[in-house]
Amino acid sequence: MSQPGPAPLDGKAVLITGSARRLGAAMARKLHGAGARVAIHYRSSSADADALVAGLNAARTGSAVALQADLLDLASLPGLVAAVVDAFDRLDILVNNASTFYPTPVGEITAAQFDDLVGTNLRAPLFLSQAAASQLRLHEGLIVNMVDIHGSRPLKRHPVYSAAKAGLIMLTRSLARELAPKVRVNGIAPGPVMWPEGGVDPDLQQKILERTALRRPGSPDDVARAVLFFATEAPYVTGQVLAIDGGRSLGGGL
Repeated sequence: MSQPGPAPLDGKAVLITGSARRLGAAMARKLHGAGARVAIHYRSSSADADALVAGLNAARTGSAVALQADLLDLASLPGLVAAVVDAFDRLDILVNNASTFYPTPVGEITAAQFDDLVGTNLRAPLFLSQAAASQLRLHEGLIVNMVDIHGSRPLKRHPVYSAAKAGLIMLTRSLARELAPKVRVNGIAPGPVMWPEGGVDPDLQQKILERTALRRPGSPDDVARAVLFFATEAPYVTGQVLAIDGGRSLGGGL
């Protein structure tokens, strides 16, 4: 009887920002299931991060670690990368997933809101990618940026968030050029996959789904599988943004 081959990410080390809960946790579980060792970054969700790490380490000893950092503190980002390398001796994949999201209607936008939304959604991915670049080059690594379909199609009442995600789309393409040929850089643009925390009015949910070609929401696993695709099945793909949106970006918009 033949023995199963190695998992596709055996020996690889992954850092996923904002991965204690929600989409980030789904990505962590998916890549861990493919053999990766996973660094779970969190800002304040320590209990969730510790619980996730405990579960992953129960499945495979020493395969996960929780790391706290405020991504808006640029001085802390090299230390975050160093902590991953200290834990796993390498870094192969960086997933810039952490995000803030809330409305900023024109006429009510504050400088603090601008700094927070742009800082989390654009500035942090740039400077963390820069901090990780030397390690990623050593291992012909990968960066995956979590963008948004609203980086291309503006979301009403969210001009700052939409602009920040638009910047992240261009950053994805720019880094793909800057870090080639050693590092691939791609993006994933989710659509109606997971409703924002705090909920969305059921009538609005229905309107969004009616304007989505597949007429249904996606799941966190749909996004996690896209990350796994870039990590394991796309060695000749860089500078691309993959929409996981059920056709939401094809037409119609709120």
